[in-house]
Amino acid sequence: MTNPSDDRARQQEAEAILRRVRQETEPQTGAAAESMARGLRRHFWAADADPAERMEVVGTRIGRLAGLVAVIGLAVGLAYQLSAL
Repeated sequence: MTNPSDDRARQQEAEAILRRVRQETEPQTGAAAESMARGLRRHFWAADADPAERMEVVGTRIGRLAGLVAVIGLAVGLAYQLSAL
């Protein structure tokens, strides 16, 4: 039989390890998600277009948002077609 104090010590050690892993990975996950959100915002609001060319900025925004709407529409259509089988 195992000693209950050994089991308790192992459990405490395992909990400490899991706590450390959680602390080390959470900030990285949050930073990655924040960076991705910033990148998406810059992309859809045409941060890479020349700000002096107002029509280029507006056209880029319209085109990118229209593309997003088209992809979502195609995904919904595909899901509908697959569910009809």
